[in-house]
Amino acid sequence: MQDARQFYIDGQWVDPIDGSDLMVINPSNETPFAVIALGGQTDVDAAVAAAKTAFPSYSQSSKAERLALMRRILKVYEAHTDEMGDAISAEMGAPIDFARGIQTTIGADHIRDFIEAFDGFDFERPLKPNTPNDLIIHEPVGVCALITPWNWPMNQVTLKAIAALAAGCTMVLKPSEEAPISSMVFARIMHEAGVPKGVFNLVNGDGVGVGTALTRHRDVDLISFTGSTRAGIAISKNAADGMKRVSLELGGKGANVIFADADAKAVTRGANHCFNNTGQSCNAPTRMLVERSRYHEAVEQAAAAAEARKVDVTEKSGGHIGPLVNQTQFDKVQDMIEAGIKDGARLVAGGLGRPEGLNRGYFVRPTVFADCTDDMRIVRDEIFGPVLTIQPFDTEEQAIAMANDTEYGLANYVQTQDPARANRMARALRSGMVEMNGTFRSGGSPFGGYKKSGIGREGGVFGIEEFTEVKAIGGWQVEG
Repeated sequence: MQDARQFYIDGQWVDPIDGSDLMVINPSNETPFAVIALGGQTDVDAAVAAAKTAFPSYSQSSKAERLALMRRILKVYEAHTDEMGDAISAEMGAPIDFARGIQTTIGADHIRDFIEAFDGFDFERPLKPNTPNDLIIHEPVGVCALITPWNWPMNQVTLKAIAALAAGCTMVLKPSEEAPISSMVFARIMHEAGVPKGVFNLVNGDGVGVGTALTRHRDVDLISFTGSTRAGIAISKNAADGMKRVSLELGGKGANVIFADADAKAVTRGANHCFNNTGQSCNAPTRMLVERSRYHEAVEQAAAAAEARKVDVTEKSGGHIGPLVNQTQFDKVQDMIEAGIKDGARLVAGGLGRPEGLNRGYFVRPTVFADCTDDMRIVRDEIFGPVLTIQPFDTEEQAIAMANDTEYGLANYVQTQDPARANRMARALRSGMVEMNGTFRSGGSPFGGYKKSGIGREGGVFGIEEFTEVKAIGGWQVEG
């Protein structure tokens, strides 16, 4: 049993003041492998005070100093790849190859992208080329509360912490209590890289306790949160009294629009994308919309992809998917599958219960529903599991209306070999991101959504800007 009760505050590991123990469960075998402390108000106060004390000095650090620091962090991070992957695998159930692969390396990728973006970031510039006395300055916003989820731990931690660091902010990180160990590894990386004391702090806790204490804290200037839309709304309300800046990356219900002329692999590619990370990705293409002439073929292909997708324990090497993160999530996904059956959707793959041979752990069967309708819960609600719904459409206009008929707007997907139609669709879809024909967005591209999928953007230049205030100065004196 790993003892991980301490917090990282003001450059050192300290014992909790208000802490109560919580076991961290390995979702693959339902047994505890670590114990953490859930902090309280006093722990939060200590961490915020450290960040506030460090801010005047760190916010005035030079761009060269911050750039050198980010490069050191990247070097140390890369040296801890296996340790980070092992932690992610144990805490949230990612199979070991997947955990040591993209779940870990995506953090290094984000750090590299921020280094590139920061190197070219202009903190001070004239308003216009012909107005040298009107200066625009990007200044760090202050003390930031970073609240991160369990499904992609290092993806979200690096998107927030490195961007805040680049901007000149100080911070308190509260990782999900479901997946805290990887963030504690990250804290050791920050320490080893020489982040000045008080600039980065970590306090473990749950949303009701540490999360609420941070979002209401009078000395926190900005809250950056990734998680459910429900929690994002609650955080916004907590932050309102203090007029805090809020950046939210929330839920999604992405549509994958497949036209009749899409390439032969489009359906299988889309289904597997939905099932990746056991469906626990906010930008997953969970609603497949297929042009009617190709619909029956698509249903067969998606069902075949689900049946072929292996599910197994986390310690095994391979390309399989692992369990859901906990019992609560397992029960929710089972409930949604049952709702789909009761609402009359046609179950063509998967279904209720665990996969054959897996009687322990929060494993679910990759599931496909066909003949779905817009009023079904499985179509309307974010499931956060490997469950795909399929619906037919007849025209481009109908496809756009169906794709946009959701309270979410994070990511949508388009499959067509008609370039003009692809571009029309990309413009018409109401989401922060659109990917076409299996082409992923490049590093440094902004990540974020419309509507109830959030407020603000993460990644690259856009992510750094989220942690700055903009100051306009008239009458700037040009020296020399």
